[in-house]
Amino acid sequence: MVASEAADLLRHVLDVLGCRDHGAFLRRLAAHHEALGFGPMATRPEKVSRWNRGVRPDRYAEAALAAMLGVPMDQVRAMGWPHWLRLALVDDRVLLTAPWTPAGALAALDHLGRPDMDRRTALFSGGVLAATTLASWAAASPADAVLASGRPRVTARSAGLIEGRLAALRQMDDEIGSGETFELARAEGRMITEILRTRSYSEAVGRRLWSAAAEASRICGWCAFDSGNTDLAEAHYMGAARAAASAHDPVAQANVLAFWSMARYSDGDTSGALGHVEEALRNAIHTGSPRMIAMVHARASRAHAKAGDLHASQRAEDAAFTAYDRAGHLDDEPACVYWVSRAELHSWAASNASDLNDPGRALTHYAAVATPHQDETYDAYPRSRALRLSREASAHLSLRDVDAAVHTADQAVRAMGGVTSARGTTVLTDLRTKLRAHQQLPAVREFLDRTV
Repeated sequence: MVASEAADLLRHVLDVLGCRDHGAFLRRLAAHHEALGFGPMATRPEKVSRWNRGVRPDRYAEAALAAMLGVPMDQVRAMGWPHWLRLALVDDRVLLTAPWTPAGALAALDHLGRPDMDRRTALFSGGVLAATTLASWAAASPADAVLASGRPRVTARSAGLIEGRLAALRQMDDEIGSGETFELARAEGRMITEILRTRSYSEAVGRRLWSAAAEASRICGWCAFDSGNTDLAEAHYMGAARAAASAHDPVAQANVLAFWSMARYSDGDTSGALGHVEEALRNAIHTGSPRMIAMVHARASRAHAKAGDLHASQRAEDAAFTAYDRAGHLDDEPACVYWVSRAELHSWAASNASDLNDPGRALTHYAAVATPHQDETYDAYPRSRALRLSREASAHLSLRDVDAAVHTADQAVRAMGGVTSARGTTVLTDLRTKLRAHQQLPAVREFLDRTV
C-alpha cells in the first residue's frame, strides 16, 4: 500500500508543480538541493522510480523537496514518507493540519463545502490517518457557547428542526440512494456551518449544532463511499470527526468512527479500521445505546473477517448479538441507529462467513433474516435487501446450487429497483460474472439476457 500511495502522491505533486515529467521535476529539485547548500544532486530517472516504490529519499533530498513544497520539517518527521507529501496538496492540507478546535473544524467544513469537492480525488491513507486522527481526537477542544451581541440567537427549536432534516436525509438515502442524497447532505452541511459561524447560541444548542454538522458530513462520507468514491468519503469523514470532537458528543463520535471504519476495511486497511472501531466502542459504551454498541461490534467483526481472523470475528459477532439482545424501543435509542436490527446483524455475520470461505454458515445467517411476513420494515431498505440477496445468491453459487442462486439473484435485481448505489451495482455485476460460467443452463441464460 505504501508503494502505490507514494506513486499516487508523487504524481499529484508533479501536477501541483506543473512538471510534465520526472526529468523536469528532478532538475527543479536539484536546484533547491544546491541552493540549500547540500551540493549537486543526481537527476537520474531511477531516483523517482525508487521513491515511487516507497523508498524514502536521503535526508538532504527530502529536506530539499520539503522546502520546495513549503512543508515544515517537523511535519515531515512526524508523518514520514510518503505521507507528508499530502501536505503539499492544497486540497488536503486544511483537513490534515487545521487545529482540533472549533475554529479548525469550521475551516475543514468550509473546505468540504466547496463546489469542486465532489469532482476531485482526495488523497487519504487510512493507516497514517487512523493514528494521527485518533491521537488528535483525544486532545480536541470542545465547543463553548457563542454569545456575541448583535448576532441572531439560535434556539433549541431551530436545532431540533435541523436534526429533523438530517433524519429525513438518512431515510432518503435508504429509499432513493446515495447519488441523489449526497448533494442534499452537503447543502445541509453548508447551512449548518454558516449558522455556527454567524449566529450566537448557548453551549447546549452549540453542541447540538456541532453534532448536526458532524452528521451532515458523515452522511456525505457514507454517500460518497456507497457511490464508489472512498477517497472523497475519507475527506468527509475527517470533517465529520472534527465536528464531532467539537460537539463532544459520544453518539456523533461513535457513529462517525464506525462508518469510517467501514471505508477503511473495505479499502484493505483492517488495522486502521480496528483502530477506529476501538475508539468508536469507547464512545458507544458512553452512550448506553445497545443498538450503537451492537453496530460497533459488528463493524469490528467485519474488519476481523476481512483480515482472515475467524475467532476474533466470531467473538465480535457474539458481542454484537449480545448487545442487541438488550435493545428496547427505538425511541429510547439515538436517532442515527434506527436502521440497526437483528436482520442487519445476521447480514453482517453472513458476509463474514463468506469472506472466511464458509458459504454454508453464510446461508444459515441469511435464513435467519426476517421475511416480509415477519417484519413490516422489510421493504423499507431496498439497497440493503438487494445487497443481502446478491451475496446470498453468491453463497448458493459457491455451493453449486445454481437454481437457488438464479432465483435469489432475480429477487436482488427487483429489490434494487431505482436506488442508486455503486456498491449494489458492483455486487450485482460480480454476481452476473460468476453466473456466466453456468450460462449453458436455460435459467441462467434467461436471467443474464433479462438483466443486461
